Amino acid sequence: MKQYVIFCLMMVFAMQVGVSQEVPPKEWQIKTALLAVPADYKDGAKVYGYDANGNFTTLREGDNDYIALANDPKKEKFSTAAYHKDLDPFMARGRELKAQGKEFKEIFDIREEEVKSGKLKMPDKATLCVFTGEVSAYSQEIENGYVRYVFYIPFATGESTGLPTTPTPPGHAWLMDPGTHRAHIMITPPKKK
Repeated sequence: MKQYVIFCLMMVFAMQVGVSQEVPPKEWQIKTALLAVPADYKDGAKVYGYDANGNFTTLREGDNDYIALANDPKKEKFSTAAYHKDLDPFMARGRELKAQGKEFKEIFDIREEEVKSGKLKMPDKATLCVFTGEVSAYSQEIENGYVRYVFYIPFATGESTGLPTTPTPPGHAWLMDPGTHRAHIMITPPKKK
């Protein structure tokens, strides 16, 4: 009981002084980041994650077309992502702008202008997969895993694709951010009950 009380006091102290969440081991970051990668690409995917100090870094080099992102230990909810390597300059630019303190709308507008001007390379089509779930406090395994899919097709519109531009029921495709550099087809499968 005494150890439990000490542990609780340490947790309260950590929350009061703003200590960030501990960075998981490299192997765990790689294993869980790969949950977002399609099966055909898992073995050779490059993996980005975080070093012991919380700095964004390459955890594993890759030799295929996919890049996986480990869960950000500063975020409360577990989420990993994987995308085609041609999206890397676009994603890296977003991380750079976010690190400068820019908010979503400003990042969107800057990248929109840079893609239109040719300064930022945006592929004409590319895939992104987002994997979410809950980390088991006991096993550290991911439970209730869920993947949603994004297919970037810059500047596409509802008219050019025949897709609706408002959210649809789970399992149906729709076009988000139509007419912009960030136009993408969303496919959100139904969640298991």
